[in-house]
Amino acid sequence: MMESKGAQTPAEDPRNEHVLIYLNGRMVRREEAVVSIFDAGFGLGDGVWEGIRLAHGRLVAVDEHLKRLYEGAKAIALDIGIDPAGMRGILEETCAANGMTHGAHLRLMVTRGEKKTVHQDPRNALGRPTIVVTAEYKQPDPAVKQAGLKLFTSTIRCSPPDVFDLRLNSHSRLNLIQALLQAIQAGAHEALMLDPNGFVASCNSTNFFIVRDGAVLTSTGRFCFKGITRAKVIGLCAAHGIPCRQEDFTLAEVYGAEEAFVTGTFGGVTRVCQVDGRRLGGEGPGPVTARLSDLYDRTFLGP
Repeated sequence: MMESKGAQTPAEDPRNEHVLIYLNGRMVRREEAVVSIFDAGFGLGDGVWEGIRLAHGRLVAVDEHLKRLYEGAKAIALDIGIDPAGMRGILEETCAANGMTHGAHLRLMVTRGEKKTVHQDPRNALGRPTIVVTAEYKQPDPAVKQAGLKLFTSTIRCSPPDVFDLRLNSHSRLNLIQALLQAIQAGAHEALMLDPNGFVASCNSTNFFIVRDGAVLTSTGRFCFKGITRAKVIGLCAAHGIPCRQEDFTLAEVYGAEEAFVTGTFGGVTRVCQVDGRRLGGEGPGPVTARLSDLYDRTFLGP
């Protein structure tokens, strides 16, 4: 049986029917936010993106997000044509146009833009990137946060950098969608993915952590997303005396963990209650997960 709500499913908010979207220098309504069928992002997944939360009038970790965006654009030889300060201005302009100050999630998308013809060769691009910012009222569903996520280990592996570098926040996500589809068919919320050597790497859209003997463990980072929230949580562990190691570990070690959680921009720190049908922890978040979730929310999302 398929889960009706995924790890990234927000609580419903009717205000999102009337939001304005930034599209190439204009603010447009949802029904007007369209791009050409010749756009490189639509035809080829050729672009980079970021998800950014708005909390108490602040764009959370915006400098880190923009740094990752511009590093990704440089890696794929995509000239955004606007400097980071200008891009931050666009994000702020989109929030202001919607009267948003709190409880919103922005998605910044940049593609190589319209092409002469839909073909891989980037030299067919007309030279004007497509820049889109959506700003929607999105909060994690508290019921999902409390109950926890069910994970299913996918047969799709996280790829090494010479195949497809997950640290590049690319629009191309088909391999991760394949992994998620397997998880959905198994009745789970999200897919747990192994690296090419069989060690636990990541989930299909979040970074994965376990707690064993009071210590927090996460992957080495060689085969997972360059998660900004992941880095923040590792930093919180260091700052508050919580043992934390980045190392290889196996599914067997996951099954024997006292706690598990995932991290991501949208959900922050979210408990995992089950992996491959095996229950982890009790009815609510374990003590380490609860502490890190509270620390993260107070440190980065508080007023």
